Amino acid sequence: MAAEQNSGDEALMERYRDGDAGAFDLLYARHRGGLFRYLLRQCGERSVAEELFQEVWMNLIRARRTYTVQARFTTYLYRLAHNRLIDHYRSQARGVPVSFDDGNGPPLDAIAGSRSDDPALGADLRQQAQRLLRLITALPQAQREAFLLQQESDMSVEEIAQATGVSHETAKSRLRYATAKLRAGMQEFR
Repeated sequence: MAAEQNSGDEALMERYRDGDAGAFDLLYARHRGGLFRYLLRQCGERSVAEELFQEVWMNLIRARRTYTVQARFTTYLYRLAHNRLIDHYRSQARGVPVSFDDGNGPPLDAIAGSRSDDPALGADLRQQAQRLLRLITALPQAQREAFLLQQESDMSVEEIAQATGVSHETAKSRLRYATAKLRAGMQEFR
């Protein structure tokens, strides 16, 4: 069992492709938290995030027979999530965001306290965490996505570019702008 838990995600996905259902269980256990947080912070509604989360995993299950290693598994998984988010945006009245500079991201008020409800934490730390979540919410959608992919799944700039279907330089720029805006916003807080 210890050897299974140390298997790389790509090897686990190949094992799942070849019929090992236990490999899927390990992949799901490793990535469910980060994927759900990514979807929730992108769309801002728990019920929608839960639906998208299930659809992403179902898409992975349906695509398992054709899986080949072309990048890290997380890049593959988050590419599925990105595509499902784009489909979701297209189905909405407002569609896919045309401009990523308008700052009209979905509200995340329901998330702001989720990790900061521990009474042992000081009021200052709770305020900082809530401020950071508000700043993340206020980022333009593309910048928020790049930042969350890096933070939630530890993706490199190249992997973010692959997952979102943009050039390396575009992904790097989005991440740089997001980080700069978050730093500036947190500096104003102090």
